Formats: sequence, C-alpha cells, structure tokens
Amino acid sequence: MQSNLPLEGKTIILTGTSKTTTIIDDITALGGQAIIAPLIETCELIDRNDDAHLEFARQFEWLIFTSQNAVDAFANKMQRFNLSAGHFQGKIASIGTKTTTALEKLGFHVSFMPSIFSADVFVQEFPSVAGSNPTCLFIRGEKAKKTLKEGLPFKLKEWTVYETIERHGQKQVIIDCIRANSDVTVIFASPSAVDVYAMDVASVIGWEAARVAAIGHITEAVILNHGATVDVMPSVYTMQAVIEEITKVGERK
Repeated sequence: MQSNLPLEGKTIILTGTSKTTTIIDDITALGGQAIIAPLIETCELIDRNDDAHLEFARQFEWLIFTSQNAVDAFANKMQRFNLSAGHFQGKIASIGTKTTTALEKLGFHVSFMPSIFSADVFVQEFPSVAGSNPTCLFIRGEKAKKTLKEGLPFKLKEWTVYETIERHGQKQVIIDCIRANSDVTVIFASPSAVDVYAMDVASVIGWEAARVAAIGHITEAVILNHGATVDVMPSVYTMQAVIEEITKVGERK
C-alpha cells in the first residue's frame, strides 16, 4: 500500500549531541528513517570554586543562556549545592525555545527571548529591555562566539560551564548510511559538528553525496566556508522547523 507520509523513503542523519534525539519520534511518525550519529558531545566543566561562582551569579540583574547545554550544566551545579531558581533574583534572557523550556523546567521565568534565535539578533534587541548599564552574566560553553561580549553596549561577565568534545567514531556509520540510501539529509546544528563531518566524511565521499541542512546562519556560514551548498535552512532556528523544510524538498537529482 502506498504511503502518503511526507518523509517516506527519506533518511535523516542527526549529527548533534544526544539532546537532538528528541526529534526522532517526529521523524518516524512522518515516515522517515532517523540515524543518530553524534559528531560532538558536551561535558560539564566542574570547578572546585563552583559554589563561589554560583554565589556570584546570584548577584546579577540578568543571567543569559544561549544553549540548552549551558542550562543543563548550570542545573547540575545548582543541584550539587542545593540551590533552586528561587535563590536567583535576577531576570533571565534566553535564545531558543529548547533553552527556554529547559530553564522553565528548573523554575525560572524567562523575561527576554529575541525574535530570531540568534546571538546577532540578541545583541540588537536585548539592550532596549535590559535597562541602562545592567549587570549581566553570560553562562556559556567554551566554544561560544564573542558576539554577545563584543556586540552588547555594556559590560558582560562570562562563566564557561561546559566544553564541546569532538566524536570521530561515527565516521563509517555515516558513510555507509549515505552510500546505502538514495535520499539522505544530514542535519547540522553547530559549527563544531560541521567541522568534524568535513574532516571525517566529506573528505571521503564529498559534500554532494547527501543533502545538507543547517540550523542557524552561523552554522550555515561554516558549511559554506567548507565549500558546500546548504540545501535546507529554516527561517526559524529549531529542529522542528528544519524537519518541516525537509518534508517540502524533493529528492536530490
């Protein structure tokens, strides 16, 4: 019996951390095959002075989170020192629905989120709601760009709470998957994953072997810098949005 499911016959490779696997059920429900092949993983950075860092964080007017990974690492630190959202009196700024949802699960109320989930837009829109010369702490990963620090018109303190680790063990899994299937889309949600793919996979079978999807214009720029073409790029920077775009794209000729 013929299926009318929009992802029937399509294989989608997820290259992000394990958190991106929450979209698997959606892909399957739409008739697609999801392959989990994380090219990066994140790990909390634990410091013996984390209790002092948390106490310092409690004194800021704004805490800024731009990734779910930062929220998770921050939550681990809160749990170790028996702190809850109620111990932090500052307002919360967030980029992205996943980040915001993770913060809300911890009991935080997000007071600001940019209209487009991008640091570039954040630095344009945040100053108008932050007040004059606010005290702000950016809780970040080690690979976070300098966009916020250089783009905001006031001083920004930073606390690095997690690191990103490259994973090279998925190389053959991805290559074999692309070679075995006729309609494959590889989704990238971070520049780090793009770099690992370029080194491990594209160097062997080229970028043309599969359709390329990017979440976010920063990730898109890194793909283009590697000389590849971005076939799918949603206007809303979420995994759900990129899956919706893939359903609209016909098979690669």
